[in-house]
Amino acid sequence: MSDPAVIEQVTRRLLAALDMLDSAVDRRIEIDRSRVVLTEQVHALDADRSKLASDLDTQLARARSLEAANREVAKRLDAAMDNIRHVLESQD
Repeated sequence: MSDPAVIEQVTRRLLAALDMLDSAVDRRIEIDRSRVVLTEQVHALDADRSKLASDLDTQLARARSLEAANREVAKRLDAAMDNIRHVLESQD
């Protein structure tokens, strides 16, 4: 069993197995790095989404306030136009 050819063959197989293990470890490290980058991107997107949702809520509240103010202005304009009509009709 101490034949040099057998030892050489076993050594080559061991070195090939170690190379495959090294490649697998390198791939795993790259996958872990990618996962970290993706996790950071997801967190950044979630923060952006939260900010956009907050901004949207703020703008919706502002739009509702402007709609209410618009309705109030329209009522006052209608009342003013009615008063002007009454004044003009009373002068006729």
